[in-house]
Amino acid sequence: MTPAIFALLLALHNGERHGYALMAEVEELTGGAVTLGVATLYRSLRRMRVDGLVEEIETESVAAEELRADRRAERRRSYRITPAGRTVAADEARRLSVLVDAAARLGVLTEGKRPL
Repeated sequence: MTPAIFALLLALHNGERHGYALMAEVEELTGGAVTLGVATLYRSLRRMRVDGLVEEIETESVAAEELRADRRAERRRSYRITPAGRTVAADEARRLSVLVDAAARLGVLTEGKRPL
């Protein structure tokens, strides 16, 4: 699993989001370690949809000027995690946790670290 896909699953864990909100959430969750460009975001979401990890939903985005009767409300695509996506995210988190614990036991996390 790529870091982008895992981060997207985490970002969707507590609710549906549209593309821009997902990009911002991933950056916030990872402290900037993972930043998604538009192409990576939508390529990852497409792959995740094919794999059954997320589903696309349509929501209406109504801006003030769109409230006029002569204009249609803009459609915005949002995404939500599926039960399979939740399972895959939990499995990946456990897998990474085991590796991080091993790295800590071996002292890998302190190597190269300079005292303040």
